[in-house]
Amino acid sequence: MLTPRQLFLRHQAQTSEFPLLLEIERAEGVFMYTPEGRPILDLISGIGVSNVGHRHPRVLTAIREQLDKYLHLMVYGELVQAPPARLAAALAATLPESLSTVYFTNSGTEAIEGALKLAKRHTGRTELISALDAYHGSTHGALSITGSENFKNSFRPLLPDVRHLRYGVREDLALITERTAAVVLETVQGEAGVRIAPPGYLPAVRRRCTEMGALLILDEIQCGFGRTGTQWAFEQFGAVPDILVCAKGMGGGMPIGAFISSPEIMAGFQTDPILGHCTTFGGHPVSCAAALATLQVIQDENLLAGVAAKAARLRAGLRHPAIRAVRGIGLLLAVEFDSFAQLKPIIDRALANEGILTDWFLFCDNSLRIAPPLTISFDEIDQACAGLRRAIGEMVN
Repeated sequence: MLTPRQLFLRHQAQTSEFPLLLEIERAEGVFMYTPEGRPILDLISGIGVSNVGHRHPRVLTAIREQLDKYLHLMVYGELVQAPPARLAAALAATLPESLSTVYFTNSGTEAIEGALKLAKRHTGRTELISALDAYHGSTHGALSITGSENFKNSFRPLLPDVRHLRYGVREDLALITERTAAVVLETVQGEAGVRIAPPGYLPAVRRRCTEMGALLILDEIQCGFGRTGTQWAFEQFGAVPDILVCAKGMGGGMPIGAFISSPEIMAGFQTDPILGHCTTFGGHPVSCAAALATLQVIQDENLLAGVAAKAARLRAGLRHPAIRAVRGIGLLLAVEFDSFAQLKPIIDRALANEGILTDWFLFCDNSLRIAPPLTISFDEIDQACAGLRRAIGEMVN
């Protein structure tokens, strides 16, 4: 009988020539475990997914309870199902009144696709503006607005009428005109290496969009659901979007995403044509039950209140002469080194010798990604920092 590793390499489509090939048998809290029982400390939360840790008991309970009722019943939006209805109401309760209508998808990139269509439908315009070094997903529309030519060149032609501005540069806001359907920005740029907008930038974008009649779409797929220390990152920047996009940390480990807007804007999908946007599995009851439990865990366990102190503990522990800078907001940090050639051996050493899983950023490969579950303890932070310092010391001359 072939092993899971052999089956993985023989039959599963690969996305690189160098997968980690780390086999995991189970996971709990901030740890994943190999078949041999070796613990792996997950410092990246499955790339921003496991905000409440792996297999949180309340998330598991919600999943089990929903399994005993029903799974998929019907395509999106036709039947009244309690899990998506309750989740939509709970999300709306965390947001300004203008963001009260939720469309559920299966992933972040699907949510971006829906948001782009909605903006075009509402404004009647075609131009989309996003930022250089932005990452919004891998489907065609999301890839079109992603800000890396290297990622896009092999898949052209993509969506026409897409322009890019420099994130944080106010002069570039002149690109937003009466032709613009939407400006799509990450509230905090993730794959660019955790780039935070300078003070006043996002409010200036908001004003320019309002003046030109363009919609502002904020992508919080990676920085939402408490990652930055507030439920939504935009709360810290003084700019409310017309459409908010979320996913990743939303589902407690289950696949789910959403785009959220006003009833007026979202009504564009109801007519001309009917079913202007549809999905078979969006709003899956099990994923929605898990997401509601995730939101309740963040609220009931007051996880947001601990983010700042845990981030400070990480920053204090991530000190070494080879570290050039530590950027970040909340528990989304980028630890900068001289080069990818210097960083990659550190990542490999940390995994092999210290049992610590980290990563780099797609568009900033000289920076180490640190984004642990919000549930990580101070002892686990200290363990992670000590292991990383050892790995750095062993690999940097």
